[in-house]
Amino acid sequence: MNWFDGLGPRLLLVTLASLPVIIQPFAADAQTQNARLQGVRLAAREPPPKPQVAMNAWTVGVAGGLLEGAPIRLAAEIARVVDDGHNLHVLPIVTRGATENVNSLLYLRGIDAAIINSDALEEYKSQVPDIQQRLAYVLNLFPSELHIFVRPEIQSLNDLAGKKVNFNTQGTAAAYSGPLIFSRLGLEVEKTFIPHQVALEQMRKGEIAAVVFITSKPVDAFLRGRWEPGFRFLPMPYDSKFEDYYLPAVLDTADYPNLIKPGEPVTTIAVPTALVAFNFPAKSNRFQRIARFVDHLFSRIGKLQEPGFDPKWKSINLAATVPGLARFPAAQAWLERRPHATHASQ
Repeated sequence: MNWFDGLGPRLLLVTLASLPVIIQPFAADAQTQNARLQGVRLAAREPPPKPQVAMNAWTVGVAGGLLEGAPIRLAAEIARVVDDGHNLHVLPIVTRGATENVNSLLYLRGIDAAIINSDALEEYKSQVPDIQQRLAYVLNLFPSELHIFVRPEIQSLNDLAGKKVNFNTQGTAAAYSGPLIFSRLGLEVEKTFIPHQVALEQMRKGEIAAVVFITSKPVDAFLRGRWEPGFRFLPMPYDSKFEDYYLPAVLDTADYPNLIKPGEPVTTIAVPTALVAFNFPAKSNRFQRIARFVDHLFSRIGKLQEPGFDPKWKSINLAATVPGLARFPAAQAWLERRPHATHASQ
């Protein structure tokens, strides 16, 4: 028998036996590559790192107002007090003004709450018939009193008919609420919208009959300014024309000792400035976000009367209502749990 005949089968067996040793490394490499690809796919489907998720889950955007106005300052102070790391982060947002903030709250992404003037709702009644169900107030921040400051020859509101009256620059409370209030009175005037500092100088010269301020008293321009005899505030009676959005108010000698005599207070009205939120469904994540914001704010409201914060916080009453709106459910529930914790000092 030829020796090759016996050797051939043995060589074949040896060759076949070595094949797994050659193939296995390639198979292992393929498995490794597949595992890596699978890991990449899984990683792509995984949520972002936990801190990022928490930060976005508990961030509340608050529309403040113009950079030079009081509302954005109050929003920034709220943010300082309620900050709780990833558990709650408030972003105060500069906007076009407290009136425009209603529009931002209804339609702008990232806005959960806003500081508004209550009568701004009037503009949206026809556009958004259910506006008073879609928004709810968290806190009545402070009243902005109406100041109608006039020259000596003006003795009554009717004397202003047809005359120049300044309502400050567009975007301010006076520029929106002032003409609206005059319209409710049926009082037609020549409206101007220039900075009040400029208007007051023109008023001294007789070029403007009156200026309308809508802001929290006292106003520095009247408190510190020197005015000739006869310059004064006109009274504005509070009646049924103003019951929907406004509150009764008074200017007295304690506010303006150089302009108002003791015992002769000037009646006026006030526009509530309120912190409002979108009325999210109770089981939604955004409702829970606002509810946590409310709890932090109400629980820490006393910190806002400490030095370094706006003095207006000292007069805040958590239980104060806002005409025309219902209270945000989480705020109402908080007050019912703590019926005596109503003022910042408590």
